[in-house]
Amino acid sequence: MKNYVFPPPSQIVLPIKGRKEYFPVRRIYCIGRNYAEHALEMGHNPEKEPPFFFQKNRENVNISGEFPYPLWTKEVHFEMELVVALISGGSDIPEIEALNHVFGYGLGLDMTRRDLQAEAKKLGRPWEIGKAFEKSAPMSELTPRTLCGDFESGKITLKINTVTKQEGNLNQMIWKIPEMISYLSRFYDIAAGDLIMTGTPSGVGPVRRGDEMVGAIEGLGSFQFKVT
Repeated sequence: MKNYVFPPPSQIVLPIKGRKEYFPVRRIYCIGRNYAEHALEMGHNPEKEPPFFFQKNRENVNISGEFPYPLWTKEVHFEMELVVALISGGSDIPEIEALNHVFGYGLGLDMTRRDLQAEAKKLGRPWEIGKAFEKSAPMSELTPRTLCGDFESGKITLKINTVTKQEGNLNQMIWKIPEMISYLSRFYDIAAGDLIMTGTPSGVGPVRRGDEMVGAIEGLGSFQFKVT
């Protein structure tokens, strides 16, 4: 029995469709500029080059149905994404074996303080202030791979107050799911409980208090969050 100077934080979890079990979250990896049109709208060359990742904190996971507008920012953007949940991992995983490590899939929003991210980019600093803040990773329940299969294609959309803002297809991802898993495992010991946010299609934009965000992915259903 270990003694702690204060109670350790509780485990962050995601619900699982059709189960009474929960998925314990370990780490969150996010790939940047993984759709060509989004790379273009952000002012970057969409040609395939080695991928890059940043991280959110597992405490950023938000399943409340509400996204509280954060302080000290005037421009918070939505980024609708497919989430990959791992049931196992390792290091230097071959692409051909990568999908064997997938538990299931979910819907996620990479909420971004765009003004703070832009300032960090300009100064050559890390992005965490714009990406890894409280409640910045709204997510749905996870659907086990045994129920939904794997995703090489499928429509992905986000509506704000019933108006479609993002619309794309998962087949537009520059780096596919097996490639992302394999590449990550070269540099990290990925493991059960890790989540990968797979990038967003074009059309990202700001939210305001009172907005209703509804994201959907073909084969996974939809989820809804209100900006408060």
